Amino acid sequence: MSNTKGYNGHKNWNHWNVSLWINNDEGLYQMASECIKEAPNTSWCNFGRGNGYKPRDAAAFLMKEKLSAAGMFFTPDGAPYTVSSIRAAMVGM
Repeated sequence: MSNTKGYNGHKNWNHWNVSLWINNDEGLYQMASECIKEAPNTSWCNFGRGNGYKPRDAAAFLMKEKLSAAGMFFTPDGAPYTVSSIRAAMVGM
C-alpha cells in the first residue's frame, strides 16, 4: 500500500511542520482551539459563506491573522504559517 500523502501523511513538509507545531505546542493549540470556537461569529465566516468557506476556513484565516499580529510568520523550524497549512493542522480538532 502506498502513501497517497506527500510527507509523513501530510500534503507536504510545510503542512506537516505547521501541524506538528500547532498540535504539540500548548499555546498554539489553545490559540487554534479558540479560533475554531470564535470562527462562526467572525466577519471571515460571514464573508465566506457566499464564497463557499466553512467555519474551519474562517478559523484558519483568523489564526493566520492572530499569528501575523503577534509577529509569528514561521514555525521555529522555518515553515511559513499559511491559511492552507493552518487549516490542515486543524483537521480533527
